[in-house]
Amino acid sequence: MASQSSAAGSPPSIEDRRQARKGLRRVVTASMAGTIVEWYEFFLYATAATLVFNVLFFPQSDNPYDAVIAAFATYAVGFLARPLGGIIFAHFGDRFGRKHLLQIAIIMVGASTFLMGCLPTFDSVGYLAPALLVGLRFIQGIAVGGEWGGAVLLVGEHAPAKERGFWASWPQAALPLGNLLATIVLLVLSSTLSEEAFLSWGWRVGFWLSVVIVAIGYYVRTKVEDAPIFQETKNKIEESDEVRYGVFEVVKKYPRGVLTAMALRFGENILYYMVVTFSITYLSMWVGMETSSILGLILLAHASQFFMIPLIGRLNDVVGRRPMQITGALLAICWAFVVFPMLNSAQPVIILAAIVLGLLAQSFMYTGQPSVMAEMFPTRMRYAGVSLGYQVTSIVAGSMAPIIATTLLSRFGSWVPVAIYVALACCVTLVAALVMRETKGAALEDIDLADRRAHIEPSQPAPEKAVVLDG
Repeated sequence: MASQSSAAGSPPSIEDRRQARKGLRRVVTASMAGTIVEWYEFFLYATAATLVFNVLFFPQSDNPYDAVIAAFATYAVGFLARPLGGIIFAHFGDRFGRKHLLQIAIIMVGASTFLMGCLPTFDSVGYLAPALLVGLRFIQGIAVGGEWGGAVLLVGEHAPAKERGFWASWPQAALPLGNLLATIVLLVLSSTLSEEAFLSWGWRVGFWLSVVIVAIGYYVRTKVEDAPIFQETKNKIEESDEVRYGVFEVVKKYPRGVLTAMALRFGENILYYMVVTFSITYLSMWVGMETSSILGLILLAHASQFFMIPLIGRLNDVVGRRPMQITGALLAICWAFVVFPMLNSAQPVIILAAIVLGLLAQSFMYTGQPSVMAEMFPTRMRYAGVSLGYQVTSIVAGSMAPIIATTLLSRFGSWVPVAIYVALACCVTLVAALVMRETKGAALEDIDLADRRAHIEPSQPAPEKAVVLDG
């Protein structure tokens, strides 16, 4: 992104650096704009699954938890589709570019979300209603599965090596913003409408609004290009049959990197959906709080997380990736055993503190994932590697967390088994953080060089300063 007027090989001028920084901010904005849209729509569904879908799209029974579990099951479908979306988008994204795939993803998730707002209810069409809901949720999940890897790599591959943790944290900050936006919409609708009106038509408005924000996100993404390091790799793939890419290649050449990424994601993913999804169920059905009060607390908590993430991103560049991951896992294990007594207090301030503490622990693990995972894989298969590590884990982590937690609570009538479940999940992430390699400040060009020496040109002598990859 430097100015063309710079002499070849000369240090960049002040104007070159200014233009490069301006271009990087544009890339961050484009990445965040689309990601906010994706997560707004994905979490709009998550909240609606707790408040609306369990009532309108499933038959009711004597046990109120049954409909909630059924709604969470359709919620899980999106997570099951995300790895498939990650694989499809990663395959083509490593071949044709991050930008074009991101534009397709945002259109897919926008269309499926809008159509959800048009669906008939169970009382109107019976079991066709949840069937249609599941189908649209599946499409939405595929799109979101392809979104994250492309968005974070678009930023990470443009960012300077010594600041990658900070700049790549901004797409992560789009998650609480998207959730914040979804919470605001539902909070306004549930507060201004009667319960009857909200369940009748009010909840649909939030889904229909996706058309507006999708248009904005798509437009912003047309204004950026893929990073030079990707363009160079793309040319090499086109010129040589020896430069392979894709999901099978990354699993074959870098299995340790994929497994480490999955383990780092496991506890964090479960923790997040316990904080923002299961806590709504627990507070409404166990503690007896009103919906508007719960949504208000979730809103404040996500606002605070938006400010946490860039600060932790900066710490990833200063302190390192491993210390942040370890800190988050330890905090999460402790949080699992203090959160439920805090929620049971029924005091808004204490409940807010519990939610914020949970998001803080999650942010320590979540913020560094783009830089950590990007530095595990070479450019030719980076989209595939980060998508597998991030999305496949969601099948057994976030997708199942609300279902498992609700089932444990219903069966045992106690929060203790739920706390043990969360703590054990975070222990998996803790072990991965303890054994992972520190990659702070690693240059992506050196990672590509190490990959070329190890897997493409193994007969060539290794460079003096070789980067060790998690192969």
